[in-house]
Amino acid sequence: MSSKTKKSLIPRLRFPEFRDAGEWERTPLKEVLDYERPDKYIVKNDNYQLSGIPVLTANKGFILGYTNETEGIYNKLPVVIFDDFTTDKKFVDFPFKVKSSAIKILKSKNKNNIRFLYELMTLIKFDPQQHKRYYISEYQNISVPIPSPEEQQKIADCLSSLDEVIELHEKKLNALKTFKKGLMQQLFPQEVR
Repeated sequence: MSSKTKKSLIPRLRFPEFRDAGEWERTPLKEVLDYERPDKYIVKNDNYQLSGIPVLTANKGFILGYTNETEGIYNKLPVVIFDDFTTDKKFVDFPFKVKSSAIKILKSKNKNNIRFLYELMTLIKFDPQQHKRYYISEYQNISVPIPSPEEQQKIADCLSSLDEVIELHEKKLNALKTFKKGLMQQLFPQEVR
């Protein structure tokens, strides 16, 4: 193995307690993730409500709506939902139902951290070119660099904290936009055309 390859398995930035921990190990996703078919969690009625149990998809829509169905709710959390056709993925830490069987529910194996694995999966460059199911045929065989469970946890905690800060700033931004809109309604005459 060349020294260039070895360097790629040691991150440039590392928490102090892991600086001497050595290289991460390249591991296929199927060795760190289990998948579950969503058949028993598929929503029966797609006439969605405004509240209840979220109905999810892994693409940009994510929460399609809510259902009042009480059976077949997935609650062994957290997990990653993975769209088998598009390879879109979402981290989920709340009970849910899914829209279709195209979703794979991914769970960590052993002591691997699902949040870390999700963040790592967002870095995978994979271009689904055909309309087919990818997880079993190709995606789960992708090898990724994996550190110890302890380092995974530290990285997941750091990124989760950053996500919380981002969410807080997004809420502040939305509040400022709402304030600006209300202020504009008061600063300009009602009949502006």
